[in-house]
Amino acid sequence: MKTKLFHFVFFIILVNCAEAIDYSEEHIDQTSGRYLYHQDDIIDVYYENNKLFLKWRGAEKIKPVAFDENVFFVADMYTKLRFLKHPETNKQYIGIVSKVDEDSISYDYVKVADDFKTPSMHLKDKDYKNALEGFSAIKEKDSTSNLVDEWTFNRMGYDFLRDRNYEDAIEVFKMNVALYPKSSNVYDSLADAYLRSGDSIQALNNYKKALELNNDNKRAKEYVNAYNSK
Repeated sequence: MKTKLFHFVFFIILVNCAEAIDYSEEHIDQTSGRYLYHQDDIIDVYYENNKLFLKWRGAEKIKPVAFDENVFFVADMYTKLRFLKHPETNKQYIGIVSKVDEDSISYDYVKVADDFKTPSMHLKDKDYKNALEGFSAIKEKDSTSNLVDEWTFNRMGYDFLRDRNYEDAIEVFKMNVALYPKSSNVYDSLADAYLRSGDSIQALNNYKKALELNNDNKRAKEYVNAYNSK
């Protein structure tokens, strides 16, 4: 309770310290656009009636507290940020303003093309090829990243199966196979999707692979034995 009260009071102080900023057309042109928050998340910056707004994680109109053209506070992130350009690459960034030393410079969120999409955005658009490429790049950089999760994709595939959307279920499970080739579960799920779609041959091939990786896989064992006994 005390923490929430402190944050509220702090935010009110920030609002009172803020000024009405007259953004130049050049500044708006340079800073508007999309920034990479991390490999699977973006921040969109835009202006309306000479006021700064952000889109982030489903929120369409976040209004920061602006201190000058470049420095602003985002309550949703509880972070003070600044627009800046890298002197060597000339790329536009949003940097985190250090709570310890506000004069220190960091380049945290690089500006990307307006049509840039994260792997999750590609996945939402059912662009499975680019989604796989993006998630593979994340996994290659950090194999333990929680941005790529076998069970999340597995649930998504079964959501499609429940809707009898076999084509998309198969594509999601195929992506999971590519990301986790040593998991018996991903082949088991793909086999299940093929079987429900009526492709018994592909179901057999994937159940065999699931069984190869886990000899205790009961469903795979039963299907392979039943198929071979025909």
